[in-house]
Amino acid sequence: MTHPSPLLDVQHHGPVTRVFLNRPDLRNAFNEAMVAELAQVFHALPDRPGLRAVVLGSHGKVFCAGADLAWMRAMAGYSEERNQADAQALADMLWTLYQCPVPIVGRIQGDCYAGGMGLAALCDVVVAGEGAQFCLSEVRLGLAPCTISPYVIRAIGQRAAARYFVTGERFGAARAQALGLVHEVCHADALDAKVDEVVRALVSNGPQAVRACKRLVREVAARALDEGLRHDTARWIADIRAGDEGRAGVAAFLERWPMPWLDGSQAPGGPA
Repeated sequence: MTHPSPLLDVQHHGPVTRVFLNRPDLRNAFNEAMVAELAQVFHALPDRPGLRAVVLGSHGKVFCAGADLAWMRAMAGYSEERNQADAQALADMLWTLYQCPVPIVGRIQGDCYAGGMGLAALCDVVVAGEGAQFCLSEVRLGLAPCTISPYVIRAIGQRAAARYFVTGERFGAARAQALGLVHEVCHADALDAKVDEVVRALVSNGPQAVRACKRLVREVAARALDEGLRHDTARWIADIRAGDEGRAGVAAFLERWPMPWLDGSQAPGGPA
């Protein structure tokens, strides 16, 4: 099932939803309407029955060039209140994507600049074409990457952020992979196949376990390694073992049965 719009192309294929930025003639740059639509789409996704993974990509040669120039011109005339509300809408959209309960797979081609890097940093797995270019370009315009900073810093680390926030240097896919922003780099012609490979891996695993693992990474990364964390991780695995999915999965493994969530409907489906 496909739901195209002037700004986003949202495709539902079984357990996978694919969300494509759809302004290729404008380098898939953000504007106020795209920000609102991304927030709306990702706010609704958790209610979609059977959702297992989301692919976030774009149509055209560029993933996302950041903010739309016309939008930036309009911002210059905003009142202080309007400027604050506009920035808050962007921050809230990024948070909505961050809260997505299933993994987001980023499909990156061409330029991934400014807010585009924020989107990439929000993804749980990122696949990039060899020719992809990354840049935190805000400083070149006398600005700072404020709203995307919590996600970018978590993705590339404080030391790398300290450099690229202040220099605005461009770097390629290989460097992005070395920094941890990108997980897989492949030839542009193989980008869709590699994304589908990642999606197949995701939908082959226990649906509730995948969601639990996504939460686990964020919970553990944010906490000190102390008695409280040891207690909580023991409690979490005990709860998972006792749950229906955990019991069924272990029983299937021991008895050499097919995993109960593999019912033949788990193919990624649809073009990337």
